[in-house]
Amino acid sequence: MTANSRCAAAEPPGLETQRREIESLLRECELRAGDGWYVMERRWYEQWKEFVETGDQNSSSFPGQIDNTELFEDLDSFHLKERLVENEDFVLVPAEAWRRLLDWYGAVDGQPALERKVVDLPSTLKVEVYPVEIFLCLHSNMENVITALFSRTDSIHSIQRAMCDAFMVPPGSECRLWMKSSDSSCERLRNVHVSVLEACLNSAMTVIMETRNADGTWPSSRPQIMRNSVEEQDSYRGQPGVCGLTNLGNTCFMNSALQCLSNTPPLTEYFLQSSYLEELNFNNPLGMKGEIAEAYADVTKQMWSGRHYSVVPRVFKTKVGHFASQFLGYQQHDSQELLSFLLDGLHEDLNRVKNKEYIELRDAEGRPDQEVAEEAWRNHRRRNDSAIVDTFHGLFKSTLVCPECHKVSVTFDPFCYLSVPLPVSKERVMEVFFVSLDPYAKPAQHRVVVPKTGTVFDLCSALSEMTNVPPTQMVVADVFNHRFYKIYTCDEGLSCILDRDDIFVYELSGLEEEEEEEEEKEEVLLALYLRERSHYRDYGSGSTSYGTSLFGHPLLLRVPQRSCSREELYQMFLLRLARYVRPPNPSEELEEEEDEDEEEEELYKTNGVSDEEQEDGEKAGPSRARPCGDASASCQSDEAPTAEPRPDANHTQPSLDDGDTEPENQLEPVCGAGEEKDKQEEACSPSQPANEHPAKRKACRKRRRSLFTIQAVNSNGTTEREGGGGGERPQPYVAIDWDPEMKKRFYNENEAEKYMKHGSMEVPQQQTTVQLQECIELFTTVETLEEENPWYCPVCKKHQLATKKLDLWSLPEVLIIHLKRFSYTKFTREKLDSIVKFPLRDLDFSGCLLRKSPPNGEPPSRYDLIAVSNHYGGLRDGHYTSHARNKDNAQWYYFDDSKVTYAREDQIVTNAAYVLFYHRQDQVRRPTQPPPPSDDITSSKDDHAEPGASSYVTMETD
Repeated sequence: MTANSRCAAAEPPGLETQRREIESLLRECELRAGDGWYVMERRWYEQWKEFVETGDQNSSSFPGQIDNTELFEDLDSFHLKERLVENEDFVLVPAEAWRRLLDWYGAVDGQPALERKVVDLPSTLKVEVYPVEIFLCLHSNMENVITALFSRTDSIHSIQRAMCDAFMVPPGSECRLWMKSSDSSCERLRNVHVSVLEACLNSAMTVIMETRNADGTWPSSRPQIMRNSVEEQDSYRGQPGVCGLTNLGNTCFMNSALQCLSNTPPLTEYFLQSSYLEELNFNNPLGMKGEIAEAYADVTKQMWSGRHYSVVPRVFKTKVGHFASQFLGYQQHDSQELLSFLLDGLHEDLNRVKNKEYIELRDAEGRPDQEVAEEAWRNHRRRNDSAIVDTFHGLFKSTLVCPECHKVSVTFDPFCYLSVPLPVSKERVMEVFFVSLDPYAKPAQHRVVVPKTGTVFDLCSALSEMTNVPPTQMVVADVFNHRFYKIYTCDEGLSCILDRDDIFVYELSGLEEEEEEEEEKEEVLLALYLRERSHYRDYGSGSTSYGTSLFGHPLLLRVPQRSCSREELYQMFLLRLARYVRPPNPSEELEEEEDEDEEEEELYKTNGVSDEEQEDGEKAGPSRARPCGDASASCQSDEAPTAEPRPDANHTQPSLDDGDTEPENQLEPVCGAGEEKDKQEEACSPSQPANEHPAKRKACRKRRRSLFTIQAVNSNGTTEREGGGGGERPQPYVAIDWDPEMKKRFYNENEAEKYMKHGSMEVPQQQTTVQLQECIELFTTVETLEEENPWYCPVCKKHQLATKKLDLWSLPEVLIIHLKRFSYTKFTREKLDSIVKFPLRDLDFSGCLLRKSPPNGEPPSRYDLIAVSNHYGGLRDGHYTSHARNKDNAQWYYFDDSKVTYAREDQIVTNAAYVLFYHRQDQVRRPTQPPPPSDDITSSKDDHAEPGASSYVTMETD
C-alpha cells in the first residue's frame, strides 16, 4: 500500500500504543524459514522511534511516509545498493509490523515493498536481503532477456511458472529449463522440485526455457531424423507409433526391445501424457537420476508424434551405456537383457517411494497362502511403487523342501517377466561329409543323429551304421579355407563343433590284425594340402621362391613310414587323387628336367618341418590326432577303407587370394626313422627339390617332368615351422605344389568339387513344435537346485540341494514371457529353434494360477498378444526384429530397424519368437482409429516367406 500523505493512511492509534505494538512484534517474532520480513531505511525507522517516544502528535520529528530512497541505486530499476549493512543502512521488521506501519504512515509513490524471505542456510536462519537475480529467456528467442529475483528457497518449478507467465507459453506445453553460467556452458535443471540454492543458481546466471516440438523432439537436441527431403520435415504425417529406429551399429537388439515397449499401451500413454514428470525420482541411489526415464520418454514421444519415418535413438543409447557398462560400444547383445535393465531402470527412476524402509521378510511358517501373499505384496509396494510395478509386476509362490529334514519353506516373490524353458532334445542332428578310401568315390554328405553331450566317437559310430566303415577307421576334421582348422581326437566332445562348421570324416586304411601291433608304431597320419604356385616370384621376401595359394580340399592319409620316399609318396598321391587328376598319356610330351643323383633322404624323418622359419599365423590344428576308438595309438592315426571324399559342395571353401610364400628347397624329414634307399631309386624319383645347393649334387640326369612337387609344410600350409609343444612329434603336413599350367591341363576342378548326397539328406527335417502351455508347465515343474546354488536350511544349519517349485499366484496387467531359447549347460551351448505355438488371443492362465478362488473384483486371467521380439540366427551372431500391434488402429506391423511394414497375423508365430508381450483383456483399449484398408495390407501370400520379405507391403517411401 502506498499513500501520498499522512492523511491517505489509516488513522493511527496513539503514539504510545504504536511504540508498544511494534516493539512487541519485534521482540516476539522469531525467524522461521519461508517467512517474509521487510527491509526499511534505518533513518526513517529511527525518526519514527523518536516521534513515538516524544508522545507529541504534532512533534517536528514526524517521519512522514515510509521512504526507502537511500537504499536504491536508482529510482528506475529500484535495485538495492550493494553492500548495505543491517542496523547501519537498514533494519528488518516482521511482516505484521510492516503492515501496521504501512497502514499508519503509507509509503512514497512507486516504491516497491522490499520483502525478503527467511532462508534456512547450513547451520543458520537468516533474512535473504539480496535474493538471486537471474536472467530469463526462451530458447527460440534468446535476444529477449528479462531479469527476475528469486529467493534461494524458491523451487525451480516457481522459476518455470514465472517464465511461462512472462513469455505467455501456451498452457499444457511441455517445458524444460537449462542453466547457463558465465562460461557459456549449459546444464539441464532436471529436478524442478529442488530449490534455487540446491540447484546452485547464482546471480547473473541465465535460465533458458525450451518447449517440446510437435514431433516430439527438443529444439536443443537437433536429432538426426531420417527424412526423404527437407521439404517433408513439416509435411509428413504418418500413423503415430509406426516409426522405425535407426541401427547405430549392432543395436537391433535395442530397437527390438524399444518397439515392443513402445507398443505397450499403458506404459506409452503414461509417457505421452507426461505423467512421469511428477514422479521422477532424482535422489534414488538405485536409479539413474531420472535420466533413463527422460531419455526413454523422448524416444517414445518422437515415435508417437506421427511426424517421423524413423528416429535415431543415439541419446538413449548413450544413456544406457553410461549407466550399464555392458551395453557400452557397439557389440551385439540380448534384447531380453536390455529389456530387463530398462524396466528396472525406469522403475527406480519413477519410484514413488523416496526413502526405502528396511523390511524383514518372514517365512510362511504354516500360515495360509492368501495371508502370506498379501503380506509379501504389501511389503513389496512399501519399497517399490511405480508405473512399472503397476503394469508389469506379478507374484509367484516359491516352495523349497529340504531333502534331509523335509523342512518346507514358502515365500512369495515379485516378478517382472516370466523366463520359461523350452523342452530340450537330448539329441542333435549333424551334417558331415564322408570321404571314402575309394579314390573314385565322390564325397558323400550325410545327416546323422548324435547325443548332444556325445563325443567324436559317437559321431563316427553313427556314421559307421550308414557306411559300414568301422569307427576305428575314421578321423574327423574341421576344414576351413582349404586347410585343417582342427583335427579331432575320438574323445573330444561334440559341443565344440558348431552347426556352421564344415566337418569332414575321412576313412583310413585298416591294418592286418597280425601286423597291427607291430606296424602301428610305423604308421603316420599324413595331412595333405593342395597348393598352386603363382606366376611371379616373391621378391619382397628377398628369396627366389614363388608364392603359393591353397585350393581344393585337403586329405588325410595313413602312410607307412617305410613308404616315405618321394617316388612312393608321388605315386600314392596320384592314386588318391585319381578321380580328378588325370595322369599324362604316354603320347603326351612333358618337358624333361634335370634330376640329381644324391644320397637318399626320406621325406619325413625325425621331427618334421624345417627349423629355419617360424610361422606367425594362427595355429590351425592339434599336434596329433588318432582314429576314433584307437586308444592305444599314441597320437598316431590310421587310414581305413570305404567311404567318399567331399570337395566343396554347399559349403564351397574359397581359395586364398594372396598365397603364402615358401622356398622350394630340399624337403626336410618328417616321418620318423627312415631306412636306407638305393641311390638309383633316388635318381629315378619323379620329383626333385628345386634350388638345391650345388655341393649336394652327385650326378645329374634327364627325367620326365612331374605333375607336382611335394613340400613339407605346417598346419597353415606354409613352410614356416610352428612352435612344438611337449615331447610329442607334431602332426605331419605336406603340400603338393602345382604349376599353373600343369594344374590347368591335368587337374579337373569341376570334378574335384562334386559330391553326392546320401539318402539321409533327403529325409525332411521335422521342425520341433511345442505349445506355450508346455513351456509354462515346465516352468512350474519341481526341480533340484544345482550345486552352485544351494539353499541354506535353517533346521539342518547347512546348505542343501533342496527341491524347488514355482507357482504363479497373481499376474500383472502386461505379462512378458521370455522364451529361453539360448541353452547353456556344462556340456553344450546352443540356440533352440523350436517353434513355440502361442495364441494371439485368449491366452488363458486360469489353469496355471495357484489361487483358484480369487476374491471378488479380481481381474480375469485371459490375455491378448500385443508384441513379439524376434531373434534370427545363432549363438554368435543374429538379428533382432519385432512384431507389434498398434494401440490406435489395432493393425500389426513388422519392425526391422528403420524399416516398418504391414504384417499379417499368420506371420507372427515363427521359430524366431523370443520375448512375448501379452495384455490382459480387461485392460485392452478399444482402437480409436479404423484399421488400414485391406488392399494395403494383403499381398501375394507366400507361406514360406520370412517376416519382412516380399509378402509385406513396405510403408517406406525411400
